Amino acid sequence: MRVSRHFSVTFVTAALALALAACGASGTAQSVGSKSTAQGGGSGSSAEHTDDISVGVKPDAKAVKLLPAAVKAKGTISVAMDLTSPPTSFMASDNKTPIGFNPDFSRLIAAKLGLKLQVNNIKFDTIITGLQANRYDFTASTVGATRDRLKVLDMVDYFKAGTGVSVPYGNPQKLSTHTLCGHRVAVQSGSTAELQWLPQLSGQDCTSKGKPAIQAVSLPSVNDALTQLVSKRIDAVMYDFTGLQWAASQQPKTFDVLQPLVATKTVTVALKKDSPLTPAVRAAIQSIIDSPKYAEALGRWGFQDLGIKTAAMAVPQD
Repeated sequence: MRVSRHFSVTFVTAALALALAACGASGTAQSVGSKSTAQGGGSGSSAEHTDDISVGVKPDAKAVKLLPAAVKAKGTISVAMDLTSPPTSFMASDNKTPIGFNPDFSRLIAAKLGLKLQVNNIKFDTIITGLQANRYDFTASTVGATRDRLKVLDMVDYFKAGTGVSVPYGNPQKLSTHTLCGHRVAVQSGSTAELQWLPQLSGQDCTSKGKPAIQAVSLPSVNDALTQLVSKRIDAVMYDFTGLQWAASQQPKTFDVLQPLVATKTVTVALKKDSPLTPAVRAAIQSIIDSPKYAEALGRWGFQDLGIKTAAMAVPQD
C-alpha cells in the first residue's frame, strides 16, 4: 500500500528517502490543523490536496452522543497510519502534511465526532500492536479484515480496494497475474498481500500443480519494492492496486499494472477489540458515507468507483 509523488529511477530513490524519513518519525504525533499549505517542489494545495477537507463539516449529533465521556472531555482522537503509500496515505512535498484518502477520511471522522485529530506516522506492521497497547484510537490504513485480525480488532468497512501486481514497463518477462511461479515478488511486511494473497495465489497457480512457489520478498514499504523493481532485483510487486496505479501514472513508462487483479475487497477502519469508541466511530463513518463529502474525498484521489453504502462491521475475507 505505499511511494512519493514522482518516479523514475532517481525519483524512486528520492521517494525511498522520503519514506525512510517518515518512518524515522515513527511514534511521533502531528496535529492536523484546519488548513495546510504545500511548500517546496512548486506544488500548491490544489495539486496535492493539502487543504483540510473537513473544514465546515459539523459534528453528527448521533455519533457525538456515542462518544465515551473521557474522549469527549479530552477533545482529541488519534489515528495511526503509515504515510508512505500514495494515493491513500502519504506526505505532501513539505514532508510535514499528511495527505491522501486516508488522512482525508480520518479528518472527516474527527469532524463528525466534534474532535481534533492527531495523526501518528507509524510503520504499517506495528499498527495493530499499537492499537492493542492503547497508543492510538484507530487506524485508517486500507486494512483488510481477516479472521486473525478480527480476533484482536473491531473493524468497520469504509471503502473498497484491491490487490494487484506491477511489473516493469513493457512487461519484458511477459508475466501475468497467474504466471508468477518461481519469480521473486515483493510484498509489504504485515500486509494481506504477504499474509494472504501471495500464499493463496502461489498455492493455486504453482505448488498445487507441481510448479515452483512464488518467491515472496518481504520489504518495509512499497517504496523499497518499486525501487528494487526498477533496479531488476525482483520481478514484480504485489500491493494495493490504487498505489500501483498511482505509481504508474506519476511516472509514465516505468511500471505496468497487470490484469486481472489478484483480489478485490472491502477495507476497514480498525480499533482495538471491544473499544468503547467503536460505536461512535462507526456512526461517524456512516454519516460521512451519507454526505457529499464522501464522494468528494473519493473523487479527489481517483477512487470514484470504490465507494460503499453501509459502514458495516467487517466480516473475514480470507
